[in-house]
Amino acid sequence: MATSAEHDARIAKMTFASVYPHYLAKAEKKGRTKEELDRVIEWLAGFDTKEIQKLIEEKVTFETFFERAKLNPSAQQITGVICGYRIEEIQTPLTKQVRYLDKLVDELAKGSKKYRSIWEKE
Repeated sequence: MATSAEHDARIAKMTFASVYPHYLAKAEKKGRTKEELDRVIEWLAGFDTKEIQKLIEEKVTFETFFERAKLNPSAQQITGVICGYRIEEIQTPLTKQVRYLDKLVDELAKGSKKYRSIWEKE
């Protein structure tokens, strides 16, 4: 599924700081913790909790967030529908990366077994 240029531009310019509180609220509403959310972000993008906080304070856009990220090579295995788009069909790399994060947060909140190894402590 192709996303529109306007859609992709809107996602690129959205700040991570504006979305993180929504991710956290979604996770906590379902009994998950900030530590688990941060672990999901660290798995996907390589940022630890201190780096996540710095990105929030800097108010980086998702474009900058993913430019700085060390995307996990296994991220390509994240599949499914998020926000009405099938992740594996999204053509724009940045939009796909943001949707990877959205999907992982949804799966965390649901307590899904599919990606559980990402946020559970070893």
